[in-house]
Amino acid sequence: MTVLPPEPGPWVLRNRSVLARVLTAPLVVVVVGLGTALWVSSVELDSIEQRTLNAGYILARVQEHLVLSLAAAVLVAVLAVPAGILVHQVDSGPLRTVVLGLANIGQATPAVGVVILLAILWQTGFTTALVALVAYAFLPVLRNTLTGLAEVDEATREAARGMGMTRGQVLRRVELPLASPVILAGFRTSLVFAVGVATIATFINAGGLGDMIVNGLKLQRFPVLLVGAALVAAIAILLDWLAGLVEDYARPRGL
Repeated sequence: MTVLPPEPGPWVLRNRSVLARVLTAPLVVVVVGLGTALWVSSVELDSIEQRTLNAGYILARVQEHLVLSLAAAVLVAVLAVPAGILVHQVDSGPLRTVVLGLANIGQATPAVGVVILLAILWQTGFTTALVALVAYAFLPVLRNTLTGLAEVDEATREAARGMGMTRGQVLRRVELPLASPVILAGFRTSLVFAVGVATIATFINAGGLGDMIVNGLKLQRFPVLLVGAALVAAIAILLDWLAGLVEDYARPRGL
């Protein structure tokens, strides 16, 4: 008589799922990074490629890209969430509809158009690129903040008021915790947007990994193009992964 091993219980399956979700993104980045590095090391590089594909140049571009992307993400979080809360607190249906409509229209605007337009009207450089990234990544967080707060059940608000909470206490203790998954999802989206749009910063002399991608295209150097694109993808995947961990940690129990 064959004895079958016991099937894993729900706790084991749940922990396996969590472990897979936590480890998948870093493992993908490591595998792709090692594959790219091994391929580049097996290719005979010319003098132009050697000047670009070295540790000093690559680290400088990665640092510029990260500073630009993360600075934009922090500014968006500081500005967009309070703006969404303020619009929600006004409790005006038409105003909320107008703001959501503008956010949707702005999100459909090509990012390169925003960057180039600001450079024409203002100046080139890091500051202009940062303002353009904030303006573009601002919209998903604003929209999700409004949506998350609007989706809080009215009965829950009434119950909180019935317990004697003020409007500010209802916002801090009830509405924001319940809306946090939607708000953090918007922030996660804007973070990935910022990493992608930061590649365009090279067109206005703001540095970043876009330099490698554009140089690889202009000079027809495929290894340079490949490494630049792989690094941008790796940064986007890792930041999205980190934001996902924060989103899971901040999610209220029971949601």
